[in-house]
Amino acid sequence: MSWSFGSAKLATSIILNSSSEGHWCHMKSIELFAGAGGLGIGTSLAGFHPVLVVERDPYCCDTIRKNQSRKFDPVASWPLEQVDVRAVDFKAHEGQIQLVTGGPPCQPFSIGGKHRAYDDTRDMFPQAVRALRETKPLAFIFENVKGLTRQTFRNYFEYIRLQMIHPDVTIQSDETWADHLARLEQHETAGSRHGLHYNVVVHLANAANYGIPQKRERVFFVGFRHDLGIAWSFPRETHSANALAWAQYRSGEYWERHGVDWHDRVTSERLRSRAWSTDEPQVLRPWRTVRDAIHDLPDPEAHKQLSARFHNHRFQGGARSYKGHTGSPLDEPAKTLKAGVHGVPGGENMLLKPDGSVRYFSVRESARLQTFPDDFLFHGSWTEAMRQLGNAVPVDLARIVAEDVMRHLEMQCGDGTLQSTRQDKSRKKH
Repeated sequence: MSWSFGSAKLATSIILNSSSEGHWCHMKSIELFAGAGGLGIGTSLAGFHPVLVVERDPYCCDTIRKNQSRKFDPVASWPLEQVDVRAVDFKAHEGQIQLVTGGPPCQPFSIGGKHRAYDDTRDMFPQAVRALRETKPLAFIFENVKGLTRQTFRNYFEYIRLQMIHPDVTIQSDETWADHLARLEQHETAGSRHGLHYNVVVHLANAANYGIPQKRERVFFVGFRHDLGIAWSFPRETHSANALAWAQYRSGEYWERHGVDWHDRVTSERLRSRAWSTDEPQVLRPWRTVRDAIHDLPDPEAHKQLSARFHNHRFQGGARSYKGHTGSPLDEPAKTLKAGVHGVPGGENMLLKPDGSVRYFSVRESARLQTFPDDFLFHGSWTEAMRQLGNAVPVDLARIVAEDVMRHLEMQCGDGTLQSTRQDKSRKKH
């Protein structure tokens, strides 16, 4: 496949809305594997306007439709399609899209044998790459689990990355993914920049370091089209464990803010040791804790009637603690919410109270930990809603990343047109 950045058909312009306050870029996006909408809501809040939202899971689609029926922004205007992404033809959007986003389901395979990961129904990264190849967006944001970075998956991880860099170098009918990887490596080391090419940043981010009340580590793949000449790095962290330790154990500001009496102030040993690791107040803000996230919600176990006034805030019984299954402490960021049901391996979906008792998080509390708006409703039982939440990207983390991508794309807007080549940019004064 050949492609010239100079062709008029592929020159991408940003549609502008004029106002008395100036010009603002109106950027279009496509959201793949939308799930319950965490990544999509975040990118929409950042200012991107989806022209296509794809999700095949009926419960997730029902959640989005439920909120659309309630006119909940920003999902109210989403063009949702409940369909397998493999059935979507993206070519109609070629050259018209500024951003493609999604969290592709992934099942890496051993590099030995005859396995073809691109043909496996559990691996959707090839479809994400196809969306890039067919739409040629200015940028993309893909997110996935930390486990993808494990050493045992290293070759497959590199295979994913190189496909994103060179979407035009497609797999051949007689190739295994290992053969395709070898050819991509040769293409990369040869320094070839013909055809569609992206500059890609891969970053392992802990959501807690960005103000999310949850220790959630995820891999982000963020790419900008090479011809734009955009230099980008992942947004800097804004929160830290050391700052929380200082606020709890040294200054006491955390406890005072929450009105916690002296005899109820329990700082973990880990945070106490961090508090004495520095004598200087922290520049970054404290990690946000479970208490920070849910302090204004009534306890759904003790106050059932009051809790019923909040969406998706009902008590779920059956929680119990045992070795290795202890729940999330109230005064730290939560453990990573899991997409399992009762008895997920580490008790991640349980709250550990200061008195040592445990209970399951309500759906609303879990939504708070994932920074979904309170007016966003989840469809289905507690188990089903927790599955949706456990698979979601924290809304605020998605917004932070998407806002930074938006900012860099807007820097290319001078008089309102985003140039599609460096040559064009050199000819036109911004």
